[in-house]
Amino acid sequence: MKELTKEWIDKAEGDFIVVNHEYDAKTPVYDAICFHAQQCVEKYMKAILQENNIKFEKVHDLDLLLEKCKHFAPLLEERKEELIELSSFAVEIRYPGITAAEEEAANCISIMAGTRKIIKEYFEE
Repeated sequence: MKELTKEWIDKAEGDFIVVNHEYDAKTPVYDAICFHAQQCVEKYMKAILQENNIKFEKVHDLDLLLEKCKHFAPLLEERKEELIELSSFAVEIRYPGITAAEEEAANCISIMAGTRKIIKEYFEE
């Protein structure tokens, strides 16, 4: 594995840890959970691209990243609708006017966990 790929994975795992710590907190911040779940998946997808020498833009759109990643990890295609849904938590959730509920946070965690599992299996091959 390339060193830069490992750095992307380490960053993704950092977001994964933040999501779990925050969800288990006495007073969880659901906006942060949704944002970091999206970030975890985004960084894992960028790790796939990095490992395969595929250039990518500074983008948060998981559907665009999926188009580049699906050739390497085809199981990700099955999660397309969920990834599009998770993308909505990349930017707007950080600003006033939009707030995530507990149910949305739980859904984001589920999407993150399933996608992370697929990508971790890809790197174990």
